[in-house]
Amino acid sequence: MNYAAVIIGGGLVGAATAYYLTRAGCDVALIEQGQINNGASGQNAGSLHFQMEHRLIEHGDALAELAATIMPLSLDAIERWGAIETELDQGDLDIVMHGGLMLAETAEHQQKLERKRRLEERWKLPTRLVDESELRAMAPYLSGAVTAASFCPVEGHGNARLVTTALIRAALATGKFTLRTQCVVRETRRQGQSWLVRCREVEGGEEEFSADTVLNAAGAWAADVAALADLHLPVFPVALTMNATEAAPRFIGHLIQHVGRRLSMKQLHEGNVLLGGGWSARMVRKGMYFERNARPEFKLESIRGNISVALDIVPALQGLHLLRSWTGMVGITSDSLPIVGEVPQAPGYFVAAGGSAFTLGLTYGAMVAQLMTRRETDLDISLFSPARFGPLNMFMGR
Repeated sequence: MNYAAVIIGGGLVGAATAYYLTRAGCDVALIEQGQINNGASGQNAGSLHFQMEHRLIEHGDALAELAATIMPLSLDAIERWGAIETELDQGDLDIVMHGGLMLAETAEHQQKLERKRRLEERWKLPTRLVDESELRAMAPYLSGAVTAASFCPVEGHGNARLVTTALIRAALATGKFTLRTQCVVRETRRQGQSWLVRCREVEGGEEEFSADTVLNAAGAWAADVAALADLHLPVFPVALTMNATEAAPRFIGHLIQHVGRRLSMKQLHEGNVLLGGGWSARMVRKGMYFERNARPEFKLESIRGNISVALDIVPALQGLHLLRSWTGMVGITSDSLPIVGEVPQAPGYFVAAGGSAFTLGLTYGAMVAQLMTRRETDLDISLFSPARFGPLNMFMGR
């Protein structure tokens, strides 16, 4: 059977693309080397953070201006996350969008907030500055050291383990979707006007798929998957640490981030408080290479550092026990922007990786599906095209 698309990667982005493509009437196959949500989609803390993160604004105005170009994607993602539970009609998917606070403690932090707000205002992201008095009324659980914040009323969190599987079920219900898990792609190459994708199942059997298009949605493994098609893709694996407390009565009502320190925090419906914010783990090395299929190792200083910042910001956490910590990998790009679109040197080969791939995952899927079926998108995503890395592949391909 010749498919309209073969998707490599069974996380949120791959599942969302499959959903949008099958809804458009396309026959789709999805290949995942492990299980659905086996990678970053099942390991991240689930933040829906539409405000610009501190890592995007701390390296000067020029890079902040560049990073702000993702705002149209964020605005689209706000609409999609707000509607997806109703659209899928598969029960409660644990999506909460009650608002988020980006905090400041110093005069320097407040200046960063103002610069960030000006960029967001230019792109029409709904954020506003909150002074100390209003902040105390909104979030009495915050430390007195917090002096100001920017507030985005539509931030929150989602549960990718529920959302991704709901998207897969919706795609399966169309009768146009083939799913292969525990199946490792071994080769991807052009064959006439089609793409041939050969994979091997964990049990040892081999299977071939023919498709008009291929989507590389492999996250931290995207560069390895691209190499199977003789392509360079500048997506690099980064290992991070997340922490969760025991359950407690609900007292944190917002997604919490910090403009000058590494912190993300939210309290789930069950009462557990999830902590993250970019604290590193240690990639396992195999010889001179990172071993992407090995779980990253803990760095105790990252766990301590994350907890220390969280306690500075929300002192009431002092009375809670740390329930568990875990590590995971995400794929980032050299310029922190997403890579979404078709590779010019390999017609029919598409990529959706990098950037805030959880927050923007539904949008990535929708835009790629539009490109594959209509050759155009509702949003101008040309800035995020793989074409910007064209020189890397000018001598590649077949």
